Amino acid sequence: MFLRIIKKSIFGNVTQKLLSFATIFLACLLLSCMLNITMGVGNELTKELRNYGANISVVPQGSALSIEVGNKTFKPFESKNYLELKDLHKIKEIFWRNNIIAFAPFKDYKAKYQGKEIKILGTYFNKNIPIDGEDDYTTGILGLFPFWKSDMNFVDDENKEIQANIGTEFANTFGLKSGDEIDVEFESGVKKIKIVGIINNLGDYDNKLIINIDKLNEIIGDDATYERAEVSALTIPENDLAIRARHDKDSLDSVEFDKWYCTAYVSSIAYQIEEDYKGASAKAVSKVADAESSIVKKIQGLMGIIFLISLVVASVAQASLINSDVYRRSKEIGLLKALGANNLQIYLIFMVDYLCVSLVASVFGSIFGFFVSDLIALNIFSHSISYNFIIIFICMFFASLIAIFGSLLATKNFIKLEIVEVLYGRK
Repeated sequence: MFLRIIKKSIFGNVTQKLLSFATIFLACLLLSCMLNITMGVGNELTKELRNYGANISVVPQGSALSIEVGNKTFKPFESKNYLELKDLHKIKEIFWRNNIIAFAPFKDYKAKYQGKEIKILGTYFNKNIPIDGEDDYTTGILGLFPFWKSDMNFVDDENKEIQANIGTEFANTFGLKSGDEIDVEFESGVKKIKIVGIINNLGDYDNKLIINIDKLNEIIGDDATYERAEVSALTIPENDLAIRARHDKDSLDSVEFDKWYCTAYVSSIAYQIEEDYKGASAKAVSKVADAESSIVKKIQGLMGIIFLISLVVASVAQASLINSDVYRRSKEIGLLKALGANNLQIYLIFMVDYLCVSLVASVFGSIFGFFVSDLIALNIFSHSISYNFIIIFICMFFASLIAIFGSLLATKNFIKLEIVEVLYGRK
């Protein structure tokens, strides 16, 4: 009997139920879309920001002594120490190895061209560096700065001739173009270097002659060493725990330390590089990491506000629909009470009715929300984002709450009335 009443209640007023279904469907579509983007935007934005440079710097331990006062870092002295290129693979062989997107070694040197002092930078462009379990892994500045564009070619790390890329500032200063061969004066003698391409927007490297670091070491007679390595790592925004750890790891208790260590914060990844790479010191590039965290947090905060607003609007709309339906069926409530139905049974009729409609609508709304979030991600990031299927259950949970509380509040006003009041409309 009760089930028949519920079934009749659900299919009894098609227009009312379609409006209720549409309200929950649209609300869950928006909730699902916003939540999926909010959960995925951190990784996607971090990936996008990783295209614009490194967020971790690896230097020899003797070069890392520094004092932080406020937001500024002061280096009391700098010693010219080097790390060995044969140990470069250790940067990638840590627990968070899959989060290391690219890295490159750097070594600066000064030489002369046309009687003027010039700056030379040795690095890898796209070098195969065998990693434990990944023999075909290649990395270098082309992976570190994928937005660099050359007017002709980039240096081939395996080519026997000495090749170089230069920035527009260097090219304009000396009137060079791609394909030119120049004679550069090193202490060991004059070397002929071929300009294979001019790169725009080199930033700090715009006035440098960039060559393969192995060739540079060979020319100047140094061992296979480098001064520093820049690392691009995929990280999550830093929170208070990560900021505390960055400034003073000893302030963390064992539980906090384990939580920080097992989370992909830029500071924990830098710590693990330093831990596994003896003789090296890894530091998070604070400005880059802070900028990433700030941008991601602001976007997630904005999405969170939209999520709450849509939840409130959906609750109000659904409560209004339920209230009007209960008012329309007030005589049915009076009749049920006259036939002996108690308050709990009347509550259950409306609650189960709207709960069923809300759950079905929330599932469809969540699934369509995934497609909408995918379309938004394609427009913003040019690729889709992963689905978090837990969102379906979150939407079902909120849709259930809206249905239950909406039904209780709407039914409460009529269930207290006497039978004669609801049946004949008088007290």
